[in-house]
Amino acid sequence: MQRPYNVATRRGSVLNGVLFTEGPSDTVLIAITGIHGNFYSNPFYYVFGEVLNAAGMDFLYAQTNDAFGQIRTTNTVTGQPEVIGSWNERFAFTDEDIDAYLTAAVQSGYRHIVLAGHSLGANKVIYYLSRHHDPRVEHFLLLSPANIEYMMSGVTAREKDIIRRQVEQGDGDRMLPFPFMGWVTCIANTAWDWAFSGILNNVHTGSGGDWSQLESITHTGGLLIGTYDNFTDGDPAGFLRTINDHMPTASENRLIFIEKTGHTYQMKHQETAEAIRDLLEEWRK
Repeated sequence: MQRPYNVATRRGSVLNGVLFTEGPSDTVLIAITGIHGNFYSNPFYYVFGEVLNAAGMDFLYAQTNDAFGQIRTTNTVTGQPEVIGSWNERFAFTDEDIDAYLTAAVQSGYRHIVLAGHSLGANKVIYYLSRHHDPRVEHFLLLSPANIEYMMSGVTAREKDIIRRQVEQGDGDRMLPFPFMGWVTCIANTAWDWAFSGILNNVHTGSGGDWSQLESITHTGGLLIGTYDNFTDGDPAGFLRTINDHMPTASENRLIFIEKTGHTYQMKHQETAEAIRDLLEEWRK
């Protein structure tokens, strides 16, 4: 069974989640979505819910600001209509978005909470756990983290200059005159977060880059990726191992490789869901 599970953030923005449940359960996997990471582009979420429910665990599709280009809702603080989405997301809201879902899960009575994130959602989980050693979270699960530098490799120096100048001139809330990364229609402030803030630029290929967020995480958990993932600069398995190597809990974490599938687990939805189920069942024991 699926039902809406909407949560309000401290700023009043409402995030539209969906809870998969088949009855009382003390365990929930909260999956933070990435950019455009909705049910239409990521249908594997349905399979995750079905497989976990069959094992007596609940699954929460935790849609965040950028799961769609635009999401129409009503702000609970102002009472006014609001449009959020990938067009105006600010990465600094990551903390309160995740906190809103965790708070709601505790209020719902869950005693065992696994905090997961797919794609950019995984980067958000890293950011959150690096700043909050939150006892409400038993384990993390990073599903195909996004290599932001690789994703932005097509953004030109001229485009970055336009973003910078627009923000510096006080026009950060105006739309960019071009689609960012070739596919995201957004305001300059949102593009600035991607290109310059470093807030979610927390996983890298090779030994370079800033690894401080991963190095600050004290939780244990799992990391999963498809061996054909095309957001990793050519070496998905090495990418995941490098991420884990920079975590203090590396020796306790589980790495899962789903063979011959990509960033959204094409043709391997069931296998991926079963691997997640098996990991959660190990933790339950």
